[in-house]
Amino acid sequence: MSGETDLGQLLATLSPRMEDGLYVFVTVAELPSGLHPRMIFHEAEGITMILLRDQADRLGLPWEFPCRMITLEVHSSLSAVGFMARIATELARRGIAVNPVSGFHHDHLFVPEPRAAEAMQILAEIAVN
Repeated sequence: MSGETDLGQLLATLSPRMEDGLYVFVTVAELPSGLHPRMIFHEAEGITMILLRDQADRLGLPWEFPCRMITLEVHSSLSAVGFMARIATELARRGIAVNPVSGFHHDHLFVPEPRAAEAMQILAEIAVN
């Protein structure tokens, strides 16, 4: 199995990094050409994309949830238990919405743009404790 599963080790080494750019969530019936979304997910109601706001604006796509992307640099296992729950619980306790996305190697957090710096501080606190 690839990636770390030990919760204590995951939390101690989560190493958050804020990505450049302002991201938004968009839903469409069909994928427009020429886009480079960070995430695409097919749902019954349509296709959800997370992409840079500039890309959405350029195509006139309505969007929601302007956010920053925080990548947790620790290589977490897809079967790790409690990692995202611990992070989401602490952000929720402080009133910060989070939309997590798990990739094969890392977890990514999409947090409201005005609260992104605060979210980074909270993640640093989690890693210390």
